[in-house]
Amino acid sequence: MTILVIADHDNTTLSKATLNAVSAAAVVAAFEDGAIEILVAGYNVTAVAEQASGIEGVSKVLHADASHLENGLAENVERAVLAVLRDTSRRYSHVVVAATAFGKSIAPRIAAQLDVAQVSDVIAVVSLDTFERPIYAGNAVATVQSMDPVKILTIRTTAFPPAEGTGRAAIETVSAGDDAGMSRYVSREMTKSERPELTAAQIVVSGGRGLGSGENYQGILAPLADKLGAALGASRAAVDAGFAPNNYQVGQTGKIVAPQLYVAVGISGAIQHLAGMKDSKVIVAINRDPEAPIFSVADFAIEGDLFEVVPSLVKALD
Repeated sequence: MTILVIADHDNTTLSKATLNAVSAAAVVAAFEDGAIEILVAGYNVTAVAEQASGIEGVSKVLHADASHLENGLAENVERAVLAVLRDTSRRYSHVVVAATAFGKSIAPRIAAQLDVAQVSDVIAVVSLDTFERPIYAGNAVATVQSMDPVKILTIRTTAFPPAEGTGRAAIETVSAGDDAGMSRYVSREMTKSERPELTAAQIVVSGGRGLGSGENYQGILAPLADKLGAALGASRAAVDAGFAPNNYQVGQTGKIVAPQLYVAVGISGAIQHLAGMKDSKVIVAINRDPEAPIFSVADFAIEGDLFEVVPSLVKALD
């Protein structure tokens, strides 16, 4: 039994999400003493392949390098993955990828091409063919059994710890597939910040509609985030109102986070938002509404005016 993990990277650095995916693959492999291989598909990605080879538990790194894979176009990465899966000298029981934007665009294509079902957002591995995944915005957990010959899994990264980097796997060059010619790279707009990346941050400070404006979002939250060394997040309501950019959104339709500390400021706590942050280790909620749903999951609840409470916290941290 061999498990294939599809690496998420930027052609320079392996993403932390891939380490979580490898941990999930290791749980699967433990049921039958299976092997784990990682496919690194990109352009000039030798450094990424070397990083992947250092992950504990990985037996081999498959290195697919071609110019048409440079920008991670889903159609082209799909063909690189299929070239490996259809190689008659190899046989895979599971294909695992993190449930990131990259993984969510690749996994369904692979499943469709193999005519198998996909099991999405896996949070626990029960056995080789049985997995748990959240449904109804995380209010219930479904146990799903797949009878397909190849299981296609996307992994919720917050449910599995990152794999350690103490391995020394061999690197093998494989076919990169051909250029699908179905899409082309035009441009990419990157938001650069000195703060930690939202899904990898140990501390997250999030703001909601209660902040009232984008100016208040920055003026109230930024000083607290700076003091704590935290990433900034936002509820969907705050993003829709234009207080914060879309990539700050935490929730069912945004990013799933599980930091050591999550500070929710002016967030009522709709089900969709709770689905994205309720696995945080410690949750602090600041809201003037004593009936706010966010208080039901908070470890520490501060009932009060955020425009008074947050500046007081910042001052206390001086």
